[in-house]
Amino acid sequence: MTETKVKICGLQDVEVLKSMERLPLDYIGFVFAPSRRNVTTERAAELIAELRNWKTGSIPKAAGVFVNPELAELRELLDVVQLDVIQLHGNESPAFCRAVKLAFPGAQVWKALSVQETDDAAAGKGLASIELYAGIVDALLLDTYDPLQSGGSGRTFAWELIPAYREAAAAHRLPLFVAGGLHPGNVGELLEQYAPDGVDVSSGVESDGIKDIIKMTAFVERVKQS
Repeated sequence: MTETKVKICGLQDVEVLKSMERLPLDYIGFVFAPSRRNVTTERAAELIAELRNWKTGSIPKAAGVFVNPELAELRELLDVVQLDVIQLHGNESPAFCRAVKLAFPGAQVWKALSVQETDDAAAGKGLASIELYAGIVDALLLDTYDPLQSGGSGRTFAWELIPAYREAAAAHRLPLFVAGGLHPGNVGELLEQYAPDGVDVSSGVESDGIKDIIKMTAFVERVKQS
């Protein structure tokens, strides 16, 4: 059985990042889109430099989160910041994702899909979009639809929709990550019932808007023991 991947997103503080060195993480995310967790290019470079200096056996990959970026914006940022994953969280088309993949062959490209559980037509459209991104992106991520923002809502979606997305992604050998409202108390249920390839957490491991090492440790331990 393949081990579930863990991504903790929204890192901003170097000291917090240092406290995470012993956690068996797979990815650490840095938000470049408009968000209270947004980091500047300079701060991201500082954080990723610290990450690359970790003395653990396996250093987590650095993921950058973007919403509808321009290709020129990505080029400018990646000249300064070395990213392993470019996570696209907006309305980026398959053609744009392909352009990103060609422009940055050393990085994975992930595409986030917003899940609208109350609208069968919208859910069907989301499933159909997997076919469009297949052969272009390296992974898909499901997040809760929010009309006001692209992810980061801190709310779960209807998990019973996951099997249909998982089946469609698996048909194209695309790993499927799940985000949206996850925390140490509910991630075990998600893994036991739906077994995604990876999980992505941000606000669910925070206290007063700051990453909490106790919550992060509990979350990672719960995932890795499943």
